Amino acid sequence: MLLPLPAPRRPRHAVSVLAFDGMAPFELGCVVEIFGIPRPELEVPWYDLTVCAETPADLRVVGGFTMRAEHGLETLAAADTVIVPGVPDVRGEVSPGVTAALRAARERGARIVSICSGAFALAAAGLLDGREATTHWRYAELLQRRFPRVRVNPDVLYVDGGDVLTSAGSAAGLDLLVHLVRRDHGPGVANTVARRLVIPPHRDGGQAQFVEAAVAPVEDDDAVAAAMDWALEHLSEPLTVADLAGAARMSQRTFIRHFGRQTGTSPLRWVISQRIAASLTLLESTAAPVEEIAAAVGFDSPATFRHHFGRAMRTSPSAYRRAFRPSA
Repeated sequence: MLLPLPAPRRPRHAVSVLAFDGMAPFELGCVVEIFGIPRPELEVPWYDLTVCAETPADLRVVGGFTMRAEHGLETLAAADTVIVPGVPDVRGEVSPGVTAALRAARERGARIVSICSGAFALAAAGLLDGREATTHWRYAELLQRRFPRVRVNPDVLYVDGGDVLTSAGSAAGLDLLVHLVRRDHGPGVANTVARRLVIPPHRDGGQAQFVEAAVAPVEDDDAVAAAMDWALEHLSEPLTVADLAGAARMSQRTFIRHFGRQTGTSPLRWVISQRIAASLTLLESTAAPVEEIAAAVGFDSPATFRHHFGRAMRTSPSAYRRAFRPSA
Protein backbone atom coordinates (compact mmCIF):
# COMPACT_ATOMS: atom_id res chain seq x y z
CA MET A 1 0.00 0.00 0.00
CA LEU A 2 1.44 3.32 -1.08
CA LEU A 3 1.31 6.13 1.44
CA PRO A 4 0.24 9.55 0.12
CA LEU A 5 3.10 11.91 -0.52
CA PRO A 6 3.20 14.96 1.77
CA ALA A 7 2.05 18.17 0.16
CA PRO A 8 4.97 20.24 -1.13
CA ARG A 9 5.89 23.09 1.21
CA ARG A 10 5.26 26.52 -0.21
CA PRO A 11 8.35 28.73 -0.15
CA ARG A 12 8.15 31.55 2.34
CA HIS A 13 7.60 35.04 0.98
CA ALA A 14 10.84 37.03 1.37
CA VAL A 15 10.41 40.51 2.86
CA SER A 16 13.31 42.92 3.17
CA VAL A 17 13.19 46.25 4.97
CA LEU A 18 15.74 49.03 4.56
CA ALA A 19 17.50 50.38 7.66
CA PHE A 20 19.56 53.57 7.51
CA ASP A 21 21.60 55.84 9.73
CA GLY A 22 19.46 58.23 11.75
CA MET A 23 16.22 56.30 11.36
CA ALA A 24 13.35 56.31 13.84
CA PRO A 25 12.66 52.82 15.26
CA PHE A 26 8.86 52.83 15.14
CA GLU A 27 8.40 52.15 11.43
CA LEU A 28 11.05 49.43 11.44
CA GLY A 29 9.44 47.94 14.52
CA CYS A 30 6.07 47.78 12.76
CA VAL A 31 7.59 45.80 9.90
CA VAL A 32 9.33 43.42 12.30
CA GLU A 33 6.16 42.97 14.35
CA ILE A 34 4.07 42.07 11.30
CA PHE A 35 6.51 40.03 9.23
CA GLY A 36 9.31 38.98 11.57
CA ILE A 37 7.46 37.21 14.38
CA PRO A 38 6.71 33.52 13.61
CA ARG A 39 3.01 32.74 13.66
CA PRO A 40 2.69 28.93 13.32
CA GLU A 41 -0.77 29.01 14.86
CA LEU A 42 -2.09 30.69 11.70
CA GLU A 43 -1.19 27.58 9.66
CA VAL A 44 -0.04 29.55 6.62
CA PRO A 45 3.52 29.96 5.32
CA TRP A 46 4.67 33.08 7.13
CA TYR A 47 7.22 35.56 5.89
CA ASP A 48 11.01 35.43 5.86
CA LEU A 49 12.13 38.89 7.02
CA THR A 50 15.58 40.38 6.55
CA VAL A 51 16.75 43.82 7.67
CA CYS A 52 19.10 45.38 5.11
CA ALA A 53 21.38 48.40 4.99
CA GLU A 54 23.64 49.98 2.42
CA THR A 55 26.75 49.53 4.57
CA PRO A 56 27.67 47.03 7.32
CA ALA A 57 28.50 49.85 9.76
CA ASP A 58 26.62 50.57 12.98
CA LEU A 59 23.53 52.68 12.33
CA ARG A 60 22.46 55.39 14.76
CA VAL A 61 18.81 55.14 15.74
CA VAL A 62 16.67 57.94 17.14
CA GLY A 63 16.53 57.44 20.89
CA GLY A 64 20.23 57.06 21.54
CA PHE A 65 21.17 53.56 20.43
CA THR A 66 22.78 51.84 17.46
CA MET A 67 21.96 48.78 15.39
CA ARG A 68 23.69 46.75 12.69
CA ALA A 69 21.89 45.08 9.78
CA GLU A 70 23.15 41.66 8.75
CA HIS A 71 22.23 42.02 5.07
CA GLY A 72 23.11 44.44 2.30
CA LEU A 73 21.37 45.95 -0.70
CA GLU A 74 21.83 42.81 -2.77
CA THR A 75 19.46 41.02 -0.38
CA LEU A 76 17.05 43.94 -0.55
CA ALA A 77 16.99 43.79 -4.34
CA ALA A 78 16.33 40.02 -4.29
CA ALA A 79 13.28 40.08 -1.97
CA ASP A 80 9.66 39.44 -2.95
CA THR A 81 8.52 42.50 -1.01
CA VAL A 82 10.79 45.49 -0.34
CA ILE A 83 9.81 48.01 2.36
CA VAL A 84 11.33 51.47 2.77
CA PRO A 85 10.26 52.86 6.17
CA GLY A 86 11.61 56.37 5.62
CA VAL A 87 14.52 58.44 4.36
CA PRO A 88 17.20 60.28 6.36
CA ASP A 89 16.26 63.67 4.88
CA VAL A 90 13.17 64.48 2.83
CA ARG A 91 15.02 67.41 1.26
CA GLY A 92 18.23 65.52 0.54
CA GLU A 93 19.23 63.18 -2.25
CA VAL A 94 18.59 59.46 -1.91
CA SER A 95 21.66 57.25 -2.20
CA PRO A 96 22.24 55.99 -5.78
CA GLY A 97 22.84 52.54 -4.32
CA VAL A 98 19.40 52.51 -2.72
CA THR A 99 17.60 53.76 -5.83
CA ALA A 100 19.43 51.20 -7.97
CA ALA A 101 18.42 48.39 -5.60
CA LEU A 102 14.80 49.54 -5.65
CA ARG A 103 14.75 49.64 -9.45
CA ALA A 104 16.39 46.22 -9.65
CA ALA A 105 13.81 44.77 -7.26
CA ARG A 106 10.91 46.23 -9.23
CA GLU A 107 12.34 44.97 -12.54
CA ARG A 108 12.45 41.49 -11.00
CA GLY A 109 8.77 41.76 -10.15
CA ALA A 110 9.09 42.57 -6.44
CA ARG A 111 6.39 44.42 -4.57
CA ILE A 112 7.71 47.80 -3.38
CA VAL A 113 6.28 49.45 -0.27
CA SER A 114 6.98 52.73 1.50
CA ILE A 115 5.98 54.04 4.91
CA CYS A 116 5.80 57.76 5.65
CA SER A 117 8.79 59.57 4.09
CA GLY A 118 9.94 56.38 2.38
CA ALA A 119 7.89 57.59 -0.59
CA PHE A 120 10.74 60.00 -1.36
CA ALA A 121 13.07 57.04 -2.01
CA LEU A 122 10.52 55.39 -4.31
CA ALA A 123 10.00 58.66 -6.16
CA ALA A 124 13.76 59.19 -6.51
CA ALA A 125 14.01 55.72 -8.08
CA GLY A 126 11.31 56.69 -10.59
CA LEU A 127 8.90 54.05 -9.28
CA LEU A 128 6.11 56.56 -8.63
CA ASP A 129 6.20 58.37 -11.98
CA GLY A 130 2.66 58.67 -13.31
CA ARG A 131 1.26 56.93 -10.23
CA GLU A 132 -0.89 58.00 -7.33
CA ALA A 133 1.01 57.92 -4.05
CA THR A 134 0.86 59.29 -0.54
CA THR A 135 3.15 60.22 2.32
CA HIS A 136 2.80 61.96 5.67
CA TRP A 137 0.60 65.03 5.28
CA ARG A 138 3.48 67.26 6.44
CA TYR A 139 5.57 66.12 3.48
CA ALA A 140 2.91 65.87 0.78
CA GLU A 141 3.45 69.32 -0.71
CA LEU A 142 7.23 68.84 -0.73
CA LEU A 143 6.92 65.43 -2.40
CA GLN A 144 4.74 66.93 -5.12
CA ARG A 145 7.13 69.84 -5.62
CA ARG A 146 10.27 67.70 -5.79
CA PHE A 147 8.71 64.97 -7.95
CA PRO A 148 6.04 66.58 -10.15
CA ARG A 149 5.43 63.37 -12.11
CA VAL A 150 3.95 61.78 -9.00
CA ARG A 151 0.23 62.24 -8.36
CA VAL A 152 0.35 62.90 -4.62
CA ASN A 153 -2.84 62.22 -2.66
CA PRO A 154 -2.38 63.80 0.78
CA ASP A 155 -5.73 62.68 2.19
CA VAL A 156 -5.55 58.87 2.34
CA LEU A 157 -3.93 56.46 4.79
CA TYR A 158 -2.37 54.42 2.01
CA VAL A 159 -2.44 53.86 -1.74
CA ASP A 160 -2.42 50.33 -3.15
CA GLY A 161 -1.02 50.57 -6.65
CA GLY A 162 -0.77 46.79 -6.99
CA ASP A 163 3.00 46.39 -7.32
CA VAL A 164 3.92 49.68 -5.64
CA LEU A 165 2.23 50.75 -2.41
CA THR A 166 2.70 53.86 -0.27
CA SER A 167 1.39 54.83 3.16
CA ALA A 168 0.96 58.06 5.07
CA GLY A 169 2.47 58.79 8.50
CA SER A 170 4.06 56.21 10.76
CA ALA A 171 0.94 54.58 12.22
CA ALA A 172 -0.64 54.41 8.76
CA GLY A 173 2.19 52.02 7.95
CA LEU A 174 0.45 49.49 10.19
CA ASP A 175 -2.73 49.90 8.15
CA LEU A 176 -0.82 49.20 4.97
CA LEU A 177 1.13 46.25 6.40
CA VAL A 178 -2.06 44.57 7.63
CA HIS A 179 -3.51 45.23 4.17
CA LEU A 180 -0.55 43.35 2.66
CA VAL A 181 -1.28 40.38 4.93
CA ARG A 182 -4.90 40.55 3.80
CA ARG A 183 -3.81 40.47 0.17
CA ASP A 184 -1.45 37.55 0.75
CA HIS A 185 -3.44 35.37 3.15
CA GLY A 186 -7.02 36.61 3.18
CA PRO A 187 -9.17 38.54 5.65
CA GLY A 188 -9.27 35.87 8.34
CA VAL A 189 -5.50 35.84 8.84
CA ALA A 190 -5.26 39.63 8.58
CA ASN A 191 -8.02 40.09 11.15
CA THR A 192 -6.24 37.72 13.53
CA VAL A 193 -2.97 39.62 13.18
CA ALA A 194 -4.78 42.91 13.75
CA ARG A 195 -6.37 41.53 16.92
CA ARG A 196 -2.95 40.44 18.19
CA LEU A 197 -1.74 44.01 17.67
CA VAL A 198 -4.94 45.41 19.22
CA ILE A 199 -5.63 47.54 16.14
CA PRO A 200 -8.62 47.61 13.78
CA PRO A 201 -8.19 45.39 10.70
CA HIS A 202 -9.29 48.34 8.59
CA ARG A 203 -9.51 52.05 9.35
CA ASP A 204 -11.86 54.09 7.24
CA GLY A 205 -11.15 57.70 6.42
CA GLY A 206 -7.95 59.51 5.63
CA GLN A 207 -5.10 61.33 7.28
CA ALA A 208 -6.73 64.73 6.71
CA GLN A 209 -8.72 64.14 9.88
CA PHE A 210 -5.43 64.16 11.87
CA VAL A 211 -3.98 67.40 10.52
CA GLU A 212 -3.24 69.65 13.49
CA ALA A 213 -6.43 68.65 15.29
CA ALA A 214 -7.11 70.40 18.59
CA VAL A 215 -7.14 68.32 21.77
CA ALA A 216 -10.35 68.40 23.76
CA PRO A 217 -10.43 68.50 27.56
CA VAL A 218 -10.47 65.09 29.25
CA GLU A 219 -14.02 65.38 30.55
CA ASP A 220 -15.28 66.14 27.03
CA ASP A 221 -13.23 63.22 25.68
CA ASP A 222 -14.98 60.91 28.13
CA ALA A 223 -18.46 62.12 27.18
CA VAL A 224 -17.79 61.89 23.45
CA ALA A 225 -16.21 58.46 23.89
CA ALA A 226 -19.28 57.29 25.79
CA ALA A 227 -21.49 58.49 22.96
CA MET A 228 -19.31 56.69 20.42
CA ASP A 229 -19.50 53.45 22.39
CA TRP A 230 -23.27 53.81 22.61
CA ALA A 231 -23.53 54.42 18.86
CA LEU A 232 -21.51 51.29 18.08
CA GLU A 233 -23.95 49.25 20.15
CA HIS A 234 -26.88 50.72 18.18
CA LEU A 235 -25.26 50.88 14.74
CA SER A 236 -28.07 49.00 12.98
CA GLU A 237 -30.65 51.53 14.21
CA PRO A 238 -31.39 55.00 12.80
CA LEU A 239 -28.99 57.42 14.49
CA THR A 240 -29.17 61.19 14.60
CA VAL A 241 -26.92 63.85 16.06
CA ALA A 242 -29.56 64.37 18.72
CA ASP A 243 -29.29 60.69 19.69
CA LEU A 244 -25.51 60.88 20.09
CA ALA A 245 -25.67 64.20 21.91
CA GLY A 246 -28.21 62.69 24.30
CA ALA A 247 -25.88 59.75 24.97
CA ALA A 248 -23.12 62.28 25.77
CA ARG A 249 -25.54 64.39 27.87
CA MET A 250 -24.70 67.49 25.85
CA SER A 251 -26.63 69.90 23.72
CA GLN A 252 -26.34 69.18 20.00
CA ARG A 253 -24.28 72.29 19.35
CA THR A 254 -21.84 71.52 22.17
CA PHE A 255 -21.59 67.87 21.16
CA ILE A 256 -20.84 68.69 17.52
CA ARG A 257 -18.11 71.11 18.59
CA HIS A 258 -16.43 68.67 20.99
CA PHE A 259 -16.84 65.72 18.63
CA GLY A 260 -15.17 67.64 15.81
CA ARG A 261 -12.29 68.75 18.03
CA GLN A 262 -11.67 65.19 19.20
CA THR A 263 -12.11 63.27 15.93
CA GLY A 264 -11.60 65.80 13.14
CA THR A 265 -14.91 64.84 11.55
CA SER A 266 -18.64 65.23 12.10
CA PRO A 267 -20.80 62.78 14.11
CA LEU A 268 -22.77 61.59 11.08
CA ARG A 269 -19.66 61.12 8.94
CA TRP A 270 -18.16 59.10 11.76
CA VAL A 271 -21.31 56.95 11.98
CA ILE A 272 -21.13 56.29 8.24
CA SER A 273 -17.48 55.27 8.52
CA GLN A 274 -18.30 52.86 11.35
CA ARG A 275 -21.12 51.33 9.33
CA ILE A 276 -18.77 50.82 6.40
CA ALA A 277 -16.20 49.22 8.71
CA ALA A 278 -18.86 46.90 10.16
CA SER A 279 -19.91 45.85 6.67
CA LEU A 280 -16.41 44.68 5.76
CA THR A 281 -16.53 41.66 8.07
CA LEU A 282 -19.94 40.66 6.74
CA LEU A 283 -18.77 40.96 3.14
CA GLU A 284 -15.64 38.95 3.91
CA SER A 285 -17.15 36.17 6.02
CA THR A 286 -20.76 35.69 4.89
CA ALA A 287 -22.72 35.12 1.70
CA ALA A 288 -25.49 37.50 2.78
CA PRO A 289 -26.83 39.67 -0.05
CA VAL A 290 -25.61 43.23 -0.15
CA GLU A 291 -29.15 44.39 0.60
CA GLU A 292 -29.19 42.47 3.88
CA ILE A 293 -25.74 43.73 4.86
CA ALA A 294 -26.80 47.31 4.16
CA ALA A 295 -29.73 46.93 6.53
CA ALA A 296 -27.69 45.07 9.16
CA VAL A 297 -25.20 47.94 9.51
CA GLY A 298 -27.84 50.67 9.54
CA PHE A 299 -28.06 52.08 6.01
CA ASP A 300 -31.59 53.01 4.99
CA SER A 301 -31.21 51.57 1.48
CA PRO A 302 -28.77 49.46 -0.58
CA ALA A 303 -28.23 52.45 -2.87
CA THR A 304 -27.11 54.60 0.06
CA PHE A 305 -24.82 51.82 1.23
CA ARG A 306 -23.23 51.43 -2.21
CA HIS A 307 -22.77 55.19 -2.50
CA HIS A 308 -20.97 55.60 0.81
CA PHE A 309 -19.03 52.35 0.40
CA GLY A 310 -17.73 53.52 -2.98
CA ARG A 311 -16.64 56.88 -1.59
CA ALA A 312 -14.83 55.28 1.36
CA MET A 313 -13.33 52.17 -0.22
CA ARG A 314 -13.02 53.26 -3.87
CA THR A 315 -14.74 50.09 -4.99
CA SER A 316 -18.19 48.50 -4.76
CA PRO A 317 -19.34 46.10 -2.03
CA SER A 318 -19.55 43.27 -4.59
CA ALA A 319 -16.04 43.95 -5.93
CA TYR A 320 -14.69 44.11 -2.39
CA ARG A 321 -16.28 40.75 -1.63
CA ARG A 322 -14.76 39.19 -4.75
CA ALA A 323 -11.32 40.48 -3.77
CA PHE A 324 -11.37 39.42 -0.12
CA ARG A 325 -13.69 36.42 -0.22
CA PRO A 326 -12.53 34.55 -3.32
CA SER A 327 -14.99 31.69 -2.76
CA ALA A 328 -17.74 34.21 -3.50
